Amino acid sequence: MTQQTIVQTSNIDKTYRSGKFEVQALADISVTFEHGEFAAVVGPSGSGKTTFLNLVGALDSPTAGTIHVLDRDLSAMSRRDRADLRLHSLGFVFQAYNLVPVLTARENVEFVLELQGMAIDERRQRAIDVLAEVGLQELADRKPNELSGGQQQRVAVARAVAARPELVLADEPTANLDGENAEALLEMMRGLNRQHGITFLFSTHDPRVISHARRVITLEDGKVAGDERHAEA
Repeated sequence: MTQQTIVQTSNIDKTYRSGKFEVQALADISVTFEHGEFAAVVGPSGSGKTTFLNLVGALDSPTAGTIHVLDRDLSAMSRRDRADLRLHSLGFVFQAYNLVPVLTARENVEFVLELQGMAIDERRQRAIDVLAEVGLQELADRKPNELSGGQQQRVAVARAVAARPELVLADEPTANLDGENAEALLEMMRGLNRQHGITFLFSTHDPRVISHARRVITLEDGKVAGDERHAEA
């Protein structure tokens, strides 16, 4: 891997087994992502795009092949080291938001920083600053059930980027949003990509996300069927 390479997958396969049955989710995937990319992995349901993100995010392991993230071979890492990588270097945005319902927006953003051991005053200020970046500073003390879906997803993005990870993995982040909120969320993430150099990797079949991506990798039946680069609008 070069210094600017953030993810490199080499001939990865992923097979799920259930009793006598096997389902191959990914087959011989070799893809490299560079620092600062704003890329989407696309394809219909069942094409393997969420599986791919889970492997890159060290949430699952391939059946075969190797994955390097930030110059580290995931297969050579212990469970604790993989958890440490996720905590300190990766951010995650999920379709279902995955906010802690009993915590306020600010406390949800602070949560990862607290796990990292950041001092309370510093993490509180960081959470407020990041919420301001996503336009939610006035709603910092509201709990998730007091926020709209678009606002909850903004909090989820704020939580994902609060620790300034090098890579954010976003699984269908616009699936539950209307057009206006989806567009606002994507513009916000593009701004974070430009301003902080955070690499974003999406899994999606949403044309709104695809239109913003500067690189689009298409999966079909678990295999790479296309890899296109687009000029930034």
